[in-house]
Amino acid sequence: MLNSFIYLHGFASSPKSTKAQDISDRFTQLHIKLKIPDLNADDFSHLTITRQLNQVAAEFSNSAPVTLIGSSLGGLTSAHLGEKYPQVQRLVLLAPAFGFLSHWLPKLGEKALKRWQQEQYLLVHHYGEGRELPLSYNFVTDAAQYLEKNLQRPIPTLILHGKQDEVIPITASREFANSRPWVKLVELDSDHALGNVSTEIWQAIHSFCHLGIGD
Repeated sequence: MLNSFIYLHGFASSPKSTKAQDISDRFTQLHIKLKIPDLNADDFSHLTITRQLNQVAAEFSNSAPVTLIGSSLGGLTSAHLGEKYPQVQRLVLLAPAFGFLSHWLPKLGEKALKRWQQEQYLLVHHYGEGRELPLSYNFVTDAAQYLEKNLQRPIPTLILHGKQDEVIPITASREFANSRPWVKLVELDSDHALGNVSTEIWQAIHSFCHLGIGD
């Protein structure tokens, strides 16, 4: 049965991101379809991890094996999909957003966080749109329930993470991989965007997913 490949973009990003398009182009050269759903779903303001999980799971057929490639928050979402759905047979996580709230919320500052909770919406820079968009506080309350400690299904997992990541420190991936022998962590000389290591990323994906001619 043919493997299905799905790419999940990051927070406030889009299917048109540089990484998504680069990886998609390389899949196309191998005549393999890579699905890239738009996780903004025309309503970024009401984005939640739960909504992302439901949206992507709707792409699964009943039994066809799925490989998920997820970037940042898309990586975190991929990991939780892998925990919940047996169709997910393999994970490639690019700078996955483990501990996302604990890294992101403190940067907002206590005052801004309280104001967000009171007013229910916060303006967030959306990189995919190139402008600020309001995001509901429900994003935070929903995300708080998705804990890394619950990710225990032994699914083959490749993590690619930059050693100079300024958004999600590489220690988050190191801690995740250390207690899970089925996880392989590759540390790259890059930041969160991983923009300077696209060739290394593709080589790792190609090898891990056995994408040789005829596969």
